[in-house]
Parts: sequence; C-alpha cells; structure tokens
Amino acid sequence: MASNVVSQARGKKKSSSGAPPLRAIWESVKSFAGAILIYLVINTFLIAAYRIPSGSMIPTLLIGDWLFVNRAVYGPHIPFTNSHLPSFREPTRGEVVVFVSPYQADMAAAGDDPTPTLVKRMVGMPGDTLFMRQGLLHVNGVPQRQGYGAEARPSATTSQPGDVDPLFDWQHQYELKQSRFGAAPAQPTHDNWGPLVVPSERYFMMGDNRYESKDSRYWGLVPRENVRGRPIFVYYSYRSGAETDRPLSFITDIRWGRIGTRIR
Repeated sequence: MASNVVSQARGKKKSSSGAPPLRAIWESVKSFAGAILIYLVINTFLIAAYRIPSGSMIPTLLIGDWLFVNRAVYGPHIPFTNSHLPSFREPTRGEVVVFVSPYQADMAAAGDDPTPTLVKRMVGMPGDTLFMRQGLLHVNGVPQRQGYGAEARPSATTSQPGDVDPLFDWQHQYELKQSRFGAAPAQPTHDNWGPLVVPSERYFMMGDNRYESKDSRYWGLVPRENVRGRPIFVYYSYRSGAETDRPLSFITDIRWGRIGTRIR
C-alpha cells in the first residue's frame, strides 16, 4: 500500500516536470514580445539603419556604407501619418538629411518605387534664393565653391552641364523673372537654373556628387513632413560587387577605415 502511494507520487512529479508549465510559456512570450516592442520603438522613434545604394553623395558617402540615422533630432515621424513628434531642432543648411522623396512619376512609370527614402545634403532652407551658373551653386548670392561638391566634374557616363529634362519644369512656379541676381533662364538646364525662392516648410536637396545625383533639380522641393532623420556615423562599409571581384565582398572586402566615420 505504501509503495503504491510512493509510486503514484513519483508518477505525478514526473508528468508535471515533463511539460513546461503554462506560466513559464507565458513569461517567455511576454519577454519575446517585449523585445520586439523595444526594437520597434527604437527603430521608429530613435535610431534606424540605412544603406547607401548609389554614388550620389561621393565623397561624403560611398556605395556600401551603412549608417546609423538619428530619427529623434528632427522629430520622429509617426507611422501611417504626415505628423512628427516634437523635434530637438530644425534641419540646418549644409546638413546631410534622410528623407522620403517627393513623388517621382518617371520612377512609377518604370515600375520602381516613386517615393524612395534618400540621403542628400540640404542646400536650401525656407526663404533662401538659389541659383546655379556654370555648375556653381549660389545661395542668397553667395557662391558655394568651397567644401562639398567642389570637385564634382562631368564625365562621359554622367549627366552633362547642358542637359535639359522635362523634370526641370517644376522650377517655373518658384523661379524669379526679375531679381538682383538676374532673371531665370527660359529653359533650366542641369548646370544653369534659377534664381528660385524656397517656400515655407520646404527644403532643396542636392547630392555632393553633382553630376551623378538625381535630386531637387529633378523632383522638386522636399516637404518638412518628409524629413526622417540625420545620419550620425558609418557603422559598417564594404565595396559592392561593381567595385570588387572578391566573392562575398561584405565579408572579404570591408572598408575598415570607414567604420566609425562621422557624417558631416
């Protein structure tokens, strides 16, 4: 009789330890859900990662650079809305900015994303008067020869100074027919356009590699609500397949010297 009681007790103990208790499963689910929630909050409102897919920002950013982007500085974007949380400050002329492109009809016609997320330099703020003459950008009459964009030159495979594109026609609604900087040309070209005035809550973006950058000259001004953040630094970088013949270049051809580079 006593042995049967002991056997039954051992059997119950074995069966209870054979399957995880419901409480333990629930705790694991809560931990997993909490980790996902923390990731989503950080990625949406604080810091996100972004990869540079093109050479439009050379030499500042290279193809294959991976960036950490500060989403909070300009006010985190609230998903599925055109609203932002309060910002620490507004974008400043000369900063590199991550933003959602204005609608690009030519991209849609080609079957590509018509509103891609891009990284460019903000060269025009609300109220600025911008124009370009012979490839030299002027901001409020001051030539921007120094610094970024100074060494960009056309080549046989890039845009050319006299290129004309129907996409430039958006400029007519903002350009000045008369000003102390002269009149806007009847037909804007790649290197000769404006003067135009940047309206309120809009920004003019350009790539540092001026002849390989499809930017505000083509698709227009960027609304404030499209701004998504400011790149902080390069956390990983490798040469893409077009630049190297090494297999698995993301492992075998890492640009170690670029890791940790601050974006200016």
